Amino acid sequence: MFKAALSASAIVIGTLCLVGGAQAQGAAPPDLSGNYQCQPDPSPCMWSGKTPSISQSGNKLDIKNDKGEVAAATLTSHITISAGGPMNSFGTVRPDHSISWSNGTKWKKQ
Repeated sequence: MFKAALSASAIVIGTLCLVGGAQAQGAAPPDLSGNYQCQPDPSPCMWSGKTPSISQSGNKLDIKNDKGEVAAATLTSHITISAGGPMNSFGTVRPDHSISWSNGTKWKKQ
């Protein structure tokens, strides 16, 4: 019984080390700064207009629409964005560096 408990403990500790190591190494956040082309799918590009832009400092983003309005956003993980008002949307960063938004639009980096 002691041997089985020891083996189970070793597995748990080994798993925690792997998970902890992956987080500790942590790659830099993706560079999302730049100009984008809004592609309506299925919703029109109401807030952003056709050519939104993103400026980035670490995990903090400023998202600017065609009218010059700015929404503060946070890169909550390497693939998720939470944008506050006036945009109020969540985004998913895709492998091709485009962003799919919960408001039904997709932005492709230019």
